[in-house]
Amino acid sequence: MLSTRILTALALVPLVLAALFLLPPRGLGIALLVVTFIAAREWSQLAAFPVATQRLFIGGILVAGIALLALPAFGFDRGWPTAVVLAGCGLSGLFWLLVAPAWVTQRWPTSGRGPMFVVGWIVLLGGWMALVELQARSPWLVLAAMAIVWIADTAAYFAGRAFGRTKLAPAISPGKTWEGVYGALAAVALYALLLLTLAPPTGLASALDAPVIVASIACALLITGISVIGDLFESLMKRHAGVKDSGNLLPGHGGVLDRIDALLAAMPLAALAAHVFMAKA
Repeated sequence: MLSTRILTALALVPLVLAALFLLPPRGLGIALLVVTFIAAREWSQLAAFPVATQRLFIGGILVAGIALLALPAFGFDRGWPTAVVLAGCGLSGLFWLLVAPAWVTQRWPTSGRGPMFVVGWIVLLGGWMALVELQARSPWLVLAAMAIVWIADTAAYFAGRAFGRTKLAPAISPGKTWEGVYGALAAVALYALLLLTLAPPTGLASALDAPVIVASIACALLITGISVIGDLFESLMKRHAGVKDSGNLLPGHGGVLDRIDALLAAMPLAALAAHVFMAKA
């Protein structure tokens, strides 16, 4: 199993890097819309949508994505105008900040057409928009933002194995511990501090003083915490659906949602943070 996971990752990494650095923003948007289509299919199955509802859900996401990229009314060039980003990423960010923590804590149902239909659109389109917007600013910015999730996940794994005692959410994801979360937060804080040394060349919007440093690290820690919520939310969906993985497209990794659950939660906040802290070229 481990060798299969590694081989799949080795195949995916060059594709991801090529898409980020070689495709223009609209081209990346189209490529990521294909990924979002697959994720939407998995979401609709986990949420137990009837077939007709699945088609409406997936089709609606595709139509919305194409419209956001193509229609002049949305102003897409190299990224969207601020108002569009604030609407799409802001709505997704509000869900992850204000609704998802209670949803996970209370283990509310994750099946049915109503809330899960609307939430799915918000989550999937918000995550898609965030990645496209970040890449339009700089491919390196996308990698820096995604690295928060990867570092947090890796640090949580090792800290949990070494020190894990207190279960984070035993009824949802028994393997996760609070000690793992603390390890993730510590690792990301160090990463954010190191990353700030590169801030002036990448276009920091204001002087690199103490308040900016504190705010940047706090933002990275918030993104880390929300990424954990994203992981738990998808685990809750799988738990309610009675399945181990969201799909079987990626050998050793499960489905697309299994690999992007934390990113879907974290990237809208990262895109909003970029609007606050970074100057757009």
